[in-house]
Amino acid sequence: MLLDLIRKQQINIYDIPIASITAQYLDYMQRAAELDMELGAEFVYMAATLIHIKSRMLLPRDPALEEAGEQEDPRAELVQRLLEHERFKNAAEMLHEKLLVEENVWSNPQVKYFLDEAGDPELAVTLFDLVKTFQKVLERAKSRPVYQVNGEDVSVPQMIQYLRARLESTKAGEALSLTELLERQSSRRAIVALFLAILEMVRMQAIVLSQKTPFGDILIRRHSRYAEVFATDQVLSLIEKDYH
Repeated sequence: MLLDLIRKQQINIYDIPIASITAQYLDYMQRAAELDMELGAEFVYMAATLIHIKSRMLLPRDPALEEAGEQEDPRAELVQRLLEHERFKNAAEMLHEKLLVEENVWSNPQVKYFLDEAGDPELAVTLFDLVKTFQKVLERAKSRPVYQVNGEDVSVPQMIQYLRARLESTKAGEALSLTELLERQSSRRAIVALFLAILEMVRMQAIVLSQKTPFGDILIRRHSRYAEVFATDQVLSLIEKDYH
């Protein structure tokens, strides 16, 4: 996520504006906390690392070390870690593209026995991609005219039923656009409820999220376990209890 923040803003990775990047990183973590998302220990560790680097850069430099040329940039270790991560990421993308090319140039009928649903050529969606889409829709929703409807009470289970109806109205293999679904909602409450419903359905392995291209629209499809998940009404009863 940190590398994404740097690259999208066309920042020189060897001269990271640590104060600005730290603020943006902590803002993302705050937004995730407000949505009750568990980010994991690595996010907290990186936030602590950024704050530590920022505090070191605020300290006055030692003149003696500067003259001797031994004063190390506090950002140096972070830069090396980011570059190493980027190298692994680029290598993975190159191997993925190589696989796609080989599949299009040469085919073997037996290959299908070694592929499962996870072998889809589309890109996996991260939590960061999901939150970015959600934030964009919320920002655009602020400029829309607001119509007050008395008694509106949209729940997460209701939105799960709404999403099920939309998915079941599509043909096999077709996908729904996450952005389009969110923008169709008439209120902020409905947008948030739908977003939480999507997270719940991902957790239950009822749906799969993917992207055609990096930073592209997020697509929603039925998981292979979709029918199994909703075989009974027990799942919805448990969710209703959780959000009561």
